[in-house]
Amino acid sequence: MDKNEKTTLTSSLILLLSITCGVVVANMYYIQPIGTKVATSLSVSTSAIGILTMLTQLGYALGLLFLVPLGDVVDRPKLIIRMAALSAISLLAAFFAPSFTLFACASFLIGLLSIVPQIIIPYGAVLAGPKARGKVMGTLLSGLLVGILLSRTVSGIVASLFSWRMIYLFALVLVAILTGLLYWKMPRTQIKTTSSVSYLDSLKSLPYLVKTQRLLREASISGFFMFGTFSIFWSTLIFYISSPVYHWGTFEAGILAIFGLSGAVAAPIVGRLSDSYSERKIVGMGLAMQTLSFVALLVAGSHLVVLLVAIILLDVGNQFGQVANQTRVQGLGEAASNRNNTVFMFMYFIGGATGSLLGTTMWQQFGWLGVTLTGLAFQLCAYICQYIIFQKRLRQKCPT
Repeated sequence: MDKNEKTTLTSSLILLLSITCGVVVANMYYIQPIGTKVATSLSVSTSAIGILTMLTQLGYALGLLFLVPLGDVVDRPKLIIRMAALSAISLLAAFFAPSFTLFACASFLIGLLSIVPQIIIPYGAVLAGPKARGKVMGTLLSGLLVGILLSRTVSGIVASLFSWRMIYLFALVLVAILTGLLYWKMPRTQIKTTSSVSYLDSLKSLPYLVKTQRLLREASISGFFMFGTFSIFWSTLIFYISSPVYHWGTFEAGILAIFGLSGAVAAPIVGRLSDSYSERKIVGMGLAMQTLSFVALLVAGSHLVVLLVAIILLDVGNQFGQVANQTRVQGLGEAASNRNNTVFMFMYFIGGATGSLLGTTMWQQFGWLGVTLTGLAFQLCAYICQYIIFQKRLRQKCPT
C-alpha cells in the first residue's frame, strides 16, 4: 500500500464507515421486538416468526461464508457500495412484502446482505496502517456494537408509534443515504491484497482449518451454544411480555432492550480479565452468567426485577463468551485469521438461527417453561463440550 492510499482515511470517512457498520447490522435485529405485530398482520402463528428470525441469521451466516471472502479478491470500495445498495433493496422488499412467504424471502436477503460491516472492518484496518489501526478498529467496532444494541429499542418504539412496516422504511432511507455518501466519499484507489489464496481455494481450505485446529473447533462450538442461548431469549421475549404475565407490547420490548447495553460495558472488563485469566476461564464465566440468567427466568421470570437482572446477566455473559472466543481464534495465527474468523462467526450465527427457531417453536408448544428449559439444555451442551469433550482432548495432548 503506497503513501497516497494511507492518507485517504480521513476522520469523516472513519465516522461514515462506523455509522454504516451500525446502521446495516441493525437491519438483522428489527424483527425481534415486533414479532407479535408481524404475526397478526401476516396472519401467521408465533412459531412462524421464529422462522423469520432464523432465516435472517442463516442468511447472515451464509453471507459470512460466501460473500465476505470476496473482499480479498475484488475491489473492496465497490463491493461495499454494491452490497449496501442491495441491502437497501432488500429492505424495500420487506416494506412492501404482501405475504409471509415474500417477507420471509426478504428477511433472508436482509441477513445475507448485512455482512457489509465484515467487509468494512478489514478494509478500514488496511487503510489505517499499523500506527492508527487500533484506533480505527475501535471506532468501527463501536459503531457496530451500538447498531446491534440500539436496533431492538428503535424497532420497538417505531412499531409502537406507527405500523411495524415503518421500521423497514426508516432503515431503507438510512441505508440509501449512507450508500450515496459512501459512493461520494470512499477513495477510488484499489488496495492490492497480499494473499495468494484465491476465492475458491479459500473456501476449500475451511474444512482443513476446522480439522487441524482443536481450539477453532472448541471456540466455534462454544459460540454456537452461547449465541443460541442468547437468541432463544430475545426471539421469544416479545411473546412472553405480551402474554397475561405482563400485558406489554413493542414499546416495552424496546425499552427492555436498553438493558442489553450492559453487554457494551462488559467488553473492557473482559479485556482486563484476560490479563489475569485464560480465555477459557472467561468463557466459563460467561457460561455461568448465562446459566444463572435462565435459571432466574425459569423460577421467577414473572417478576420485573428478576427479568431485568436476567437480561443483564445474559447479555454480559454472551459478551464474555464472544470476546474471549474471538480472542482465542485470532491467536491461532495471522496467515489464516480471516478464514478462522469466518468459521467461528458462521457457527456463531448458525447457533443463533437454531436458537431462534427452537425458542419460538417451544413457546408455541410449551410456553415459557419450554423456552427456559431449551435455553438450559443449550447451556448443558456448552458445558459438556467445554469441560468434558475438549477438556479431555486437551489433557490427552498435554499430559502432566
